[in-house]
Amino acid sequence: MNICGIELKSNNAILSVIQIDEKNINFVNTKIKKIVLEDEVDKNSLLKFQDELEHYLEENNINKIALKKRAQKGNFAGGAVTFKSETIIQLNTISEVTFVTPQAISKYTKKNEVDIPQELNKYQEQAYLSSLLLI
Repeated sequence: MNICGIELKSNNAILSVIQIDEKNINFVNTKIKKIVLEDEVDKNSLLKFQDELEHYLEENNINKIALKKRAQKGNFAGGAVTFKSETIIQLNTISEVTFVTPQAISKYTKKNEVDIPQELNKYQEQAYLSSLLLI
């Protein structure tokens, strides 16, 4: 099974994939690390984001998506762009989407020793940790 963790930051969907087989967890170092929504008010840009996401999911045989949930209000609330990106991800026709809270990620990392793969970029870390919660 392949799980894709996604963290939304501004107009970027940051991606990280893990592969699970017989209780082994392997980080998959994919060529694409993020998908950018270039213009949130342009229909063609939204469609391009959707196409790139679905192509990525198909290409990497993603069974499940762990989407890091954003705050809806307060200082760390997501902006309008992330709401649109989130909706496009939720409506994908390829993989099941599960929301993962920052609190659940924090709790998981406190209870479990997590080895961060060397080839994982620092900006992908939260997406990677999100994917681990769906194991």
